[in-house]
Amino acid sequence: MTKRTGKCMCGAVEFTAQDVPEGFGICHCEMCRRWTGSALMAVSVPVKGVTWKGEAHVRTLQSSDWAERAWCQRCGTGLYYHVTADGPMTENYEIPIGLFDDTEGLVLKREIYIDHKPSCFDIAGDHQRMTRSEVMKMFGIEDDA
Repeated sequence: MTKRTGKCMCGAVEFTAQDVPEGFGICHCEMCRRWTGSALMAVSVPVKGVTWKGEAHVRTLQSSDWAERAWCQRCGTGLYYHVTADGPMTENYEIPIGLFDDTEGLVLKREIYIDHKPSCFDIAGDHQRMTRSEVMKMFGIEDDA
């Protein structure tokens, strides 16, 4: 784990994140695909370890019953996904890896919602792949789909 800095596209929002792990994940759920235009590639960072500069430009949307998404209101850059439902996941932000000034050493560890991934591409490598049902079970959310 290490300290990393980053910012949005226009630089109005900057951050410093402590305890950033080397492993990151990719989410193929419909909301992440629509939010990013492809898939969300993000690293879990402890909320308490992130310091923001330019918070006046941060906007949030409760995008589901259990999570919110944040973006820079000036340039539209997606800043984080954050679980708001009770449980251990509320302690982390999922910060897109493209926001970091330096991504050296980051390694893909997991793809989630793999059964929702568009068939037009595949991510190579030996990493964990989880279906929607497996993800819902992991987070203790009833899967009514």
